[in-house]
Formats: sequence, C-alpha cells, structure tokens
Amino acid sequence: MIYNQSFYQIETQIEHLTSDLINSPLFLNYLQSKRRVQDSKEVKQLQLTFLQSKESYEQIEQYGKYAPDFNKKRRELRLAKRTLDLQEDVSEFRYQETQLQTVLDEICLAIAETISDDIKVDAGNPFFSSHSGCGGSCHAS
Repeated sequence: MIYNQSFYQIETQIEHLTSDLINSPLFLNYLQSKRRVQDSKEVKQLQLTFLQSKESYEQIEQYGKYAPDFNKKRRELRLAKRTLDLQEDVSEFRYQETQLQTVLDEICLAIAETISDDIKVDAGNPFFSSHSGCGGSCHAS
C-alpha cells in the first residue's frame, strides 16, 4: 500500500466520523440500553430460563415428535424466547441496536457509492432497502 496525502486525508475523515458517531445520541442511547440489559436481574433470569428450555429441547430435538414431551418442550422454548424478547429492557435494546445498525449500513452504502455504483453492500439489517444491497450474498465485482 502506498501512503500518500490522500490516504492521510481519508484516515482523518474516518477519525472524525468515528468520533462523531461515538458521541452521537444514537450511540449513547444504544450503550445505555445495553447496560440496562446487562445489569438487569430480571433479564438474567429470563435468559437463564430460555437457555434451560433450549438445552432441554435440543436434547430431544433430533427425535422429533417421537420424543416424549416434544411438543411441550418446544412450546416452553418458544414461550421462554417470547418472554425474553418482550421484556422491556431487551426490546428497547434491540430497537436501539437496529437503529444504530441502520445508520452504519447507510454510512457503508454512502461510502461504497462514492467509490463506485458497482460495489455491493451487505447490510446487517434485513429490512434495509438499498439498490446496492445484495441480501447477504454479496460478491465483489
């Protein structure tokens, strides 16, 4: 790689962008919601319940409907997952995470389009709409 003035200008712009992003309300809200999830005893208990249900289900999953209590364990797993997902701190964290990911996807798309319209951007958000998006099966052209 050749280091010239253009390289250093790009590096400086990236540092500014990173700094602006880290200090943005969007990122700060994301961090705050992440800390609430990590510090919540209720969330930890729901996660433990989910993981126990998942482990119990995985032990009999390969036997399918022939395993005793297959439907019951599958239902318990789904209920534990739904309860965890709908917990207020968890749902807020997931919302903030999606908001941040959308902004990151838009930044990547803008950078790629600046270079070439042929560059495909793999967006982390399945709902991200872009004419450059490739639905997770991106290949460099």
